Amino acid sequence: MRLNLSHKTHSKFFWHGKKVVVTAGPTREAIDPVRYLSNDSSGRMGYALAHEAQKQGAKVVLISGPTSLKPPRYVFFVPVQSADQMLQASLTHGLIADIFIGAAAVADWKPVHCSTAKLKKSKCQKNSLTLKLKPNPDILLTISQKKKGPLPLVAGFALETENLIQNARLKMQSKNLDLIVANKPAALNKQNTSAWVIPRFGAMCAFKHVSKEVLAGKILGAIRDLRESNRK
Repeated sequence: MRLNLSHKTHSKFFWHGKKVVVTAGPTREAIDPVRYLSNDSSGRMGYALAHEAQKQGAKVVLISGPTSLKPPRYVFFVPVQSADQMLQASLTHGLIADIFIGAAAVADWKPVHCSTAKLKKSKCQKNSLTLKLKPNPDILLTISQKKKGPLPLVAGFALETENLIQNARLKMQSKNLDLIVANKPAALNKQNTSAWVIPRFGAMCAFKHVSKEVLAGKILGAIRDLRESNRK
């Protein structure tokens, strides 16, 4: 007997068996053995996405920079420090995934040279130090450029201080993303957040003052709807 599954029933089982890769947290770019460049990301959003995807039946790989969070149970955890390490782990796991979600706050720059010894303040002329930086690799762009075919579906985040929606849409276009989540710096290191979920095709949805766990479910729902609409 052939089962006739409704769209609602099919959606309920959408994540079962799907491989989902999530990046989370900040990266640390070493200046010397004890100092580094980083940011205020707590990793909560990425960890919430990994936890929610696993609960819904996905096989989840969580690639995380340094955080104080405990990895969700039943998730394959890959700890990294730098953007270069996160890129390598993302290439290893992300290109064979169904969904790749770049929720990490990757440092945009790294020092051109990392001192092998602690930099001594007494050796800096007039107590000043000039730090020369170079760009870090663009993980989202690299994944979207290297994927073959429609998979993985690639989603990312845009943290903006001005022209939030416009800049998020430009980032989605320039990096060839399928979906982007726009938010403001107030979201960093907070339990709750406000965000705008913008798919490449379809309507944008706004979520105001919600927990990151709730937002994770909304983002995954938008990814599911986008993936299913592409199949029609």
